[in-house]
Amino acid sequence: MSPSIAVASSPKLLDRVRWHLRVRHYSIRTEQAYVDWIRRYILYHRKRHPNQMGEKEITEFLTHLAVEKHVAASTQNQAFSALLFLYQQILERKLDFIDNVQRVTRPAKLPVVFTPAKARAVLAHLKGDYRLMAELLYGAGLRLMECVRLRVKDVDFGYGHVTVRDGSPREIRT
Repeated sequence: MSPSIAVASSPKLLDRVRWHLRVRHYSIRTEQAYVDWIRRYILYHRKRHPNQMGEKEITEFLTHLAVEKHVAASTQNQAFSALLFLYQQILERKLDFIDNVQRVTRPAKLPVVFTPAKARAVLAHLKGDYRLMAELLYGAGLRLMECVRLRVKDVDFGYGHVTVRDGSPREIRT
């Protein structure tokens, strides 16, 4: 076989991650976040392949995020979830218990909530499509990507219904 003939090789690791996430119908944002965390993990360990690493390196990386990067607890958890997905689903490796990770501890913050008057004041400064989108975000509790993906046929003004496709499941509060 001559060297000029390309030999089909297996897909690169991050391409395999993307493929597995899409097959499992993860959202595009989750795909982007997981691929980014896996890339950061590999770069942090000087481009070593994850097959050559394990629990010790995962612990080092997650502790680095908490101690040196000062990330939020949810950010550290997202990075951990991405690495678990990598090892369990892509590399098909069973990880031992991961402990001794420096966890992020931050004081709980009270959420900032607009009063109805403040919300009306903000909405009054918006025009056209932006106002309609903001009203849907605020009034119907839509998430940004749910609102952006809405189509005309998804809004029924007669019944006052909005159909959200591929939305994230959540509890509806009344």
